[in-house]
Amino acid sequence: MNQIERTVLSEEKGQRLDKVLAQFNSEWSRTFVQSLIKEGHITVNGALPKTNYKCQAGDQVTITIPEPEPLEILPEKLDLDIVYEDEYVLVVNKPRGMVVHPAPGHSSGTLVNGLMAHCNDLSGINGVMRPGIVHRIDKDTSGLLMVAKNDLAHESLVKQLVAKTVTRKYLAIVHGDIAHDQGTIDAPIGRDPKDRQKMTVTNEYSRDAVTHFDVIERYGNYSFIECKLETGRTHQIRVHMKYIGHPLAGDPKYGPRNTLAIEGQALHAATLGFVHPKTKEYLEFEAEMPQEMTKLISELKNGVDF
Repeated sequence: MNQIERTVLSEEKGQRLDKVLAQFNSEWSRTFVQSLIKEGHITVNGALPKTNYKCQAGDQVTITIPEPEPLEILPEKLDLDIVYEDEYVLVVNKPRGMVVHPAPGHSSGTLVNGLMAHCNDLSGINGVMRPGIVHRIDKDTSGLLMVAKNDLAHESLVKQLVAKTVTRKYLAIVHGDIAHDQGTIDAPIGRDPKDRQKMTVTNEYSRDAVTHFDVIERYGNYSFIECKLETGRTHQIRVHMKYIGHPLAGDPKYGPRNTLAIEGQALHAATLGFVHPKTKEYLEFEAEMPQEMTKLISELKNGVDF
């Protein structure tokens, strides 16, 4: 078990313990902290607090993080759309609705489950939960992902991501008529202090994030755009487009309630390019948009009233 000790600061006096600890660690939600309190994993001055405990300056808080229960990952025969594969790398076109790697609540039907059934030679650098996974895309985002089949490939692909030399272009439908034909959003992204399940543009505990966009077509209240990632932060395109006032259509986390009839954000990873870890040849792949997005664009072009 991992044990962490923390002293409550004077400016945190009067705040709820779950809020103080969630702000202390960006990976913790208030719900997670409350569950630790209920299960007796947190003490204040040596005593077990209530979930609504109000902090006092100087309180000595001890947090014991229990070891996670092992999650058995089983190979599953899934109908994967493999775009490219050799002994080093694999490129897959992930469908909308598929989770990339297992987690509590999603222990089966993930891309990793399918990859384990498809091949048994995946890189182990990211651990047993994410074999071969170099980068990820959200559950309801479709499109191209590169997968490392050995550690040499994994290290090479990660270095390319860090060096910002991987080509990643996304197609998206966003709300509003974007005034400019193209633009760059250079705004740091970090955890939203008001909702730990969200990311936001902030200077607090954030990382640099850059998105370039081009408007492909406009449909009055909506625009069809291409986004090119320079960095790859969690929910980057979704957060950046909301930041400039043009959230993604269908986005349940960052978009408005009144939106297009699509389950999840209208976002597709259409182009992926990288240098092959072994041959050093530049490879680039494209994947067509899923039917849900092409149908929406056709309806928007024809002036369907949403």
